[in-house]
Amino acid sequence: MRYKKKTLPNGLRIVTIPIKGSPTVTVLVLVEAGSKYETKNLSGLSHFLEHVSSKGTKKRPRSIDISKELDGLGAENNAFTSFELTGYYAKAHPRHTKKLIEIISDMYINPTFPAGELEKEKGVIIEEINLNEDTPARNVGRVFMRLLYGEQPAGWSVLGTKKVIRKIERGDFLAYRKKHYLAKATAVVVAGDINEQKVRDWVTRAFAEIPEGPKQGKKKVIEHQVKPALALKFKKTDQVHMIVGVRTFPTTDRRTPALELLNAILGRGMSCRLFQKLREEMAVCYYVRSHVSDFTDHGYLAVSCGVDSKRIEKSVRAILEEFRKLCRERVSAEELGKAKEYLIGNMYMDVESSDEVAEFFGLQEILKRRIEAPREIERKIRKVKAGDIQKLARTIFQNRKLNLALIGNVRSAASLRKIFYL
Repeated sequence: MRYKKKTLPNGLRIVTIPIKGSPTVTVLVLVEAGSKYETKNLSGLSHFLEHVSSKGTKKRPRSIDISKELDGLGAENNAFTSFELTGYYAKAHPRHTKKLIEIISDMYINPTFPAGELEKEKGVIIEEINLNEDTPARNVGRVFMRLLYGEQPAGWSVLGTKKVIRKIERGDFLAYRKKHYLAKATAVVVAGDINEQKVRDWVTRAFAEIPEGPKQGKKKVIEHQVKPALALKFKKTDQVHMIVGVRTFPTTDRRTPALELLNAILGRGMSCRLFQKLREEMAVCYYVRSHVSDFTDHGYLAVSCGVDSKRIEKSVRAILEEFRKLCRERVSAEELGKAKEYLIGNMYMDVESSDEVAEFFGLQEILKRRIEAPREIERKIRKVKAGDIQKLARTIFQNRKLNLALIGNVRSAASLRKIFYL
């Protein structure tokens, strides 16, 4: 799978990925602006801005004008916000590529933020916050991030707080866009059955009026931990949802392929160690999994599961023992080979459609400023050895990096503190 990247004189990046015979094309615009670029008094602004960018533009004054036009193309469109970026995309038949670029660029460059729509959307976002609060399996991630990063942007919710959302005004959006929605911070990614030269010409014209200027950066994440840390949020639930995790490193670290393999061995797939131990052998949970989250200047590996409150200690002990095993013993050639095939196979399945391809290439461009095609990533995964996994395990599975967050019908973590160490 090949791609081309062109950087315009104003700094706008255009990434094209031709997929011959693809029944769809996806136009994805990504900007280096997310919740880690916010201040405390405007926490949640990035996500709110993403919501209201579709409420009307100079060319399409009402949200219905945008949605009707996209529906008329048979298009799918949406947007998303994370800690370090925001994305806007539309997907349709390749014959609509030029129109998709024009509509998405209009939403990105020319939102009008009608006052009445802003007030209505506050209610929508507050209900989104409520939904997260009422979903412990989801909200425990918020508790975990707060435990790791505390009172800094990485420790705040992407959604913000109800108090802040209620007071955000139109001028806040305009000021934020002026600082962050700039050519140098933006990448336009187009994937599908396309003519690359035509796409580059269309994008260049559609984004001709994108603002230029110096981009305001984000504060570097400060990490400070000297011993195991725990955070508990009481909530009357049938299950206790928990995350056991350790600090790792940024997404550009050369050990990333080894970390992804370690994670696959530990908690991905039904044959992984944690699934076999906690669900198949101990039968203490319905779900258990691990994942890696890596950002531009920090990262973590986290194990998530939901268990009965009477079986928390047993479950935590089992998870910690799997951490210890990876430090003590080298994984077998068979297990390492299985993990490699699992990762590589899933990676290729994750780039089967135009939207998945656009996201795969686009996120790398924004977070790493360097793109690796699937074949290049596959080569790096295949080079990892058992010794690399063990060395990495001994580096990350240390008491001073160990964290536990819980939500559920538990009022004290005193007994857990006695066993929570490696």
